[in-house]
Amino acid sequence: MSLFGLGSRNQKTFRPKKSAPSGSKGAQLQKHIDATLGSGNLRDAVKLPPGEDINEWLAVNTVDFFNQVNILFGTLTEFCTANNCPTMTAGPKYEYRWADGVTIKKPIEVSAPKYVEYLMDWIETQLDDETIFPQKLGAPFPANFRDVVKTIFKRLFRVYAHIYHSHFQKIVSLKEEAHLNTCFKHFVLFTWEFCLIEKAELAPVQDLVESIIQF
Repeated sequence: MSLFGLGSRNQKTFRPKKSAPSGSKGAQLQKHIDATLGSGNLRDAVKLPPGEDINEWLAVNTVDFFNQVNILFGTLTEFCTANNCPTMTAGPKYEYRWADGVTIKKPIEVSAPKYVEYLMDWIETQLDDETIFPQKLGAPFPANFRDVVKTIFKRLFRVYAHIYHSHFQKIVSLKEEAHLNTCFKHFVLFTWEFCLIEKAELAPVQDLVESIIQF
């Protein structure tokens, strides 16, 4: 999207960009997102468009935020390494361990880049599963759809928290802090609008989150 476009120097994505769900109104809703983001008003951009289905809106935005985090982390892959970040942390008080409940059932300690790799693989699996993210017109969303979305957003937040605590100075040196802050503001406003992340999960960057919500 144009508002969040990085310069060509940093167009290094962690993995291929995902497209919005094609089912139902996916493309139409994506155009609405692009148009409202272009207006520069993020608070308006996150609101459910009148008459639209909330699950459709959550689905399209989940893909969008996945792509944003994907691009952001892609700018840091040469700095966020297993040597530099041997554990997935957000400051000294918070460490995240990985489990997907399927192939890795017991949470394991992994490096930050490995955690993000596991996470992106797991999210792609969810996005590609048509029983969770329907692609066909009129196909129903599953009963647990919102729970899946909440887990995706909770885990994407951890990537932001890690970036702010471990790599913000590098982001500043790359002159990408405005981009990072805008992406995170958009992310926070969306999750707050639809109650997607428990407040306790936001603790690693609580002051920043509160400044966004109260602004």
